[in-house]
Amino acid sequence: MSSSGIFTRSLRALTAAAVIGAAAIPGIASAGDTLDAIKERGVIKVGVGTTPGFFSPDSDGKWQGFFIDYGRALSIAVFGEDGKVEFTNSSPQQRLPALQAGEFDILLSGVTVTINRAFNLGFHFGPTVFYDGQGILVRKDIGVTTAAELDGATIGVQSGTTGELNIADFFRKTGHNFTPVTIEDTSEFIAALESGRVDAITQDSSDLVGKLQQLKEPDNYILLPERLSKEPLAPAIRAGDDQWLEIVNWTVYATIQAEEWGITSANVDEFLKSEDPAIQRFLGVDPSLAEAIGFQPDWAYKIIRTVGNYGEIYERNLSPLGWKRGYNDIWTNGGLLYSPPFR
Repeated sequence: MSSSGIFTRSLRALTAAAVIGAAAIPGIASAGDTLDAIKERGVIKVGVGTTPGFFSPDSDGKWQGFFIDYGRALSIAVFGEDGKVEFTNSSPQQRLPALQAGEFDILLSGVTVTINRAFNLGFHFGPTVFYDGQGILVRKDIGVTTAAELDGATIGVQSGTTGELNIADFFRKTGHNFTPVTIEDTSEFIAALESGRVDAITQDSSDLVGKLQQLKEPDNYILLPERLSKEPLAPAIRAGDDQWLEIVNWTVYATIQAEEWGITSANVDEFLKSEDPAIQRFLGVDPSLAEAIGFQPDWAYKIIRTVGNYGEIYERNLSPLGWKRGYNDIWTNGGLLYSPPFR
């Protein structure tokens, strides 16, 4: 073999060793400005919306809902307690620019994962926490039962969202016509529908289920069965902070894994006695895993004890609105939720 061939092989071996060595050094991932800022100020700034079940203030002004519980879980992962989180309502038009500008550390506002937002806008997304799809809510008196029957309808759409493009694509494919009415403020959708200004409104079906509950006479309206798009909703953060992204990822995964194992807020203390080594690592009975990644040993235990597993979060916030689990069930029950292994 030539000396140049030996040199090439040696160089490759050294390069591979350097990569492996770097990966083995704790903290080699970029800490980033976001996580540093969170720790310095002592609170996580979260952008949210205002949809019942997902995020809304109660009569005392305290935020509650599905995504709110994930904000509390993140506070536990970072600070060990659930109260160090600040929720701010932001419109769909404002929230992505606000995240880019650093006004929020994370969006838990039902952001749809798209390739444009990942590449061109510079966002990273955590795991999908809710599998949604765009729907159409119509007045019954226009006499349609499927979206395919719509032709010539006046439809309220929200600017600055994927929904604005999806509804145009849908009518283009069906060869029908519609008149879009652009509505900036999501709170105006209900008034536009009830006043007859529009025949229908279109948003993610999660939003529409919430709005159906807010209508004065909900029996006069129907949510059509079609879903015009795939809308995987996930936490969104700015690119460039690897550790913050992984904290988001594994906080979500912890709630999913707990449900798969049957660990709930009610029985988590009993699981501390489990002989299963994976559960011991997960709950911090065996602290080796948490110590290796720089977490407090009981971080997952505290999350489950305080906010519950994914199923509990879902049942508490979304089931009262009539939501069925469907795709948003764990994989062992036929859904799409799946956690990587905790090891």
